[in-house]
Amino acid sequence: MRAFGAILIAVFIGACAGAGDSRDDGSRRSREVAEATAAWVAAYNSRDPARITALYDSEATFWGTTSATVRADPAAIADYFKDAGKRPDARVAITDQQIRVIGDTATSAGTYTFTDMREGRSVTNPARFTFVFRDRGGRWVIAHHHSSRVPSP
Repeated sequence: MRAFGAILIAVFIGACAGAGDSRDDGSRRSREVAEATAAWVAAYNSRDPARITALYDSEATFWGTTSATVRADPAAIADYFKDAGKRPDARVAITDQQIRVIGDTATSAGTYTFTDMREGRSVTNPARFTFVFRDRGGRWVIAHHHSSRVPSP
């Protein structure tokens, strides 16, 4: 009976240790999703269409801030960003972000601000975003991205 009790205690201690590992794993995965979101910002700010679109999954969907339709394949997503280099001053900065990791899927939602130069003046456009990421073999890729302007009050 003592051996059985010792086994139960060992299993309980192992389960508690596993719970700690799970929290560490969740924290690590949240950081990875934050890094994947930051990678999108860096790619967007590079103004390189290939660099931007490389972050999207082959099955991704994208509803861009200025798109009238959902882009549902890699060619359509690439088409949305094809002229990025023609606006060399366009930038984006995240102003707020909430990350949730659920298994091999994660969301990063919040607000970002687009800036650009128009007729010699800086123009600012606040927007909101939702990225849905999926873990593809240790790399977080964008499975869905929705962006829309923040409505005027």
